[in-house]
Amino acid sequence: MNKGKMGIILFGYGKFGRNVARTLKKEGIESMLLIESDTENYNKAIEDGFDNVKLMDVTDDANLEEIAVTEEDQLVCLMDDDHLNVFLVLSLKALYPNNNVLALSDSIYATSKLKMAGADRVIDLYSVSANRIYNILRKPIATRFLDGFTDGNHGYNFRQIRIPENSFLHEKRLDDIDFRRYGIIFIGMIDVELANSFIFVTTGLEHKLDAGDIIVCIGHCEDLDRFEEIIKEPEEECRI
Repeated sequence: MNKGKMGIILFGYGKFGRNVARTLKKEGIESMLLIESDTENYNKAIEDGFDNVKLMDVTDDANLEEIAVTEEDQLVCLMDDDHLNVFLVLSLKALYPNNNVLALSDSIYATSKLKMAGADRVIDLYSVSANRIYNILRKPIATRFLDGFTDGNHGYNFRQIRIPENSFLHEKRLDDIDFRRYGIIFIGMIDVELANSFIFVTTGLEHKLDAGDIIVCIGHCEDLDRFEEIIKEPEEECRI
């Protein structure tokens, strides 16, 4: 397929889909159909200059069957709601089993569900940007490193980090912390207030951190080391 000729069908033009669609358009992919179930998001897509946009209820298989899908088309699920995204993947794989279905996730929980639903590839938004999605669609060989993440040669490590006393993280809510600015990915936490139970990161997770809690992160050793030093301070400082 030549650049600008790919058949890509994007489901969702919300917080994820909007950036992805703009990136693909910027890269010159014109053969792209946007499908949105929310009227406000649909109108935003029109306002942003996308003329090939359909408004439909994606929970209705009859609507999905009306889409002119060829076996070469790439189906990309970008719905804001994780449950709807999983439902959509299930429906698309049932209706179009020969098509490649790509889905986005911003939590381990959603990633697992999407894989079980039959998504051919799930991209975690904590580690992959909209530009990487373009690379996966256009340059699959260049993105094979994603499949080799656990081979021990990628330079990333898991680490448990205990939140120290007087840390600026104390009493902060997870939603208010951008771990990515420190070059790390938040995976989950052990909460001392909840009998030391482990909590995986999930969409919409609203939880307060406390001194003594243990957070589990992924990152390069130097980034993890730097982050451990930074959180010892009472005031947040981005030194990266």
